[in-house]
Amino acid sequence: MAVTASRTNLRKVQMQKRSIRSVAFTVAVGLAAGPLGAHDFWLQPRNYWTSPGGTIPMLLLVGHGAARQRSTIPADRFVLFRSAGPNGVRNRISDMTLGSTADAALSFATPGTFVVFFSTSNISSNLPALRFNEYASAEGLTQVLARRAANGSMRKPGRELYSRRGKAIVQVGPPGKTPQPQVTRPVGLGLEIVPLSDPYAPGNSPQFTVQVLYRGQPLPGALVKLNNLAADAKPVEMHRTDVGGRATFKARRTGQWQYNVVWSQPLASNTAADFLTTFSSLTFGFPDVRSGR
Repeated sequence: MAVTASRTNLRKVQMQKRSIRSVAFTVAVGLAAGPLGAHDFWLQPRNYWTSPGGTIPMLLLVGHGAARQRSTIPADRFVLFRSAGPNGVRNRISDMTLGSTADAALSFATPGTFVVFFSTSNISSNLPALRFNEYASAEGLTQVLARRAANGSMRKPGRELYSRRGKAIVQVGPPGKTPQPQVTRPVGLGLEIVPLSDPYAPGNSPQFTVQVLYRGQPLPGALVKLNNLAADAKPVEMHRTDVGGRATFKARRTGQWQYNVVWSQPLASNTAADFLTTFSSLTFGFPDVRSGR
């Protein structure tokens, strides 16, 4: 009996090791060749800089590269749509015009740097096993794949509830000589990318660091991707956050840029979904010198 039990335990350990190796291989393949950024969702201003009194049309976009398209998300899924500026936070729900020429058109009467941000409610998703595993691999959700391997559900459909968060930084008038505190201050999103310096402030630092917060706390181990919105078929940089939730990238002073991150937590007592997933993005951009804008 003892010998049989020992052999059974050995087989279990070997199976667990194979599952872990399979997860690691799946993640490695996905990060090398998977559809990275296929689930990107962000707020895209027509231009990130304007003059005081100017209005900036904005679109909600999803996808990347040739698959980029305008989102069809309905208005009733938006929990909030606001801007944070030098004079505080303002509700911008009334500025949303989903389905029109633009999804929102925001006017800014006073100069300064503004952070426009949104949050949506949860919606369910049920993907076939292969597609879900590929998606989790591409987004760097190693904890999701490890859990599915541990409980023997790698061949089962992936069921999740997901929602989206996003921020766009716009500049009204010339940037100030000192960083704007509202840019580097969290706005309270459930999953949030917080720049630790103002991308529009004067300076020559070769690095740009962001911090990822999940439910207000630093999130270690999250995969943060940086996309050049002029050529976003694949990320230009990817980094995992450290123990303080920080990831450091090369500083950008021209062009338009998008940072994005995804995080997922298991749902223990939900019969409709196995994971609660949140997508979050941060975008900013600079005037096009060639056009004089």
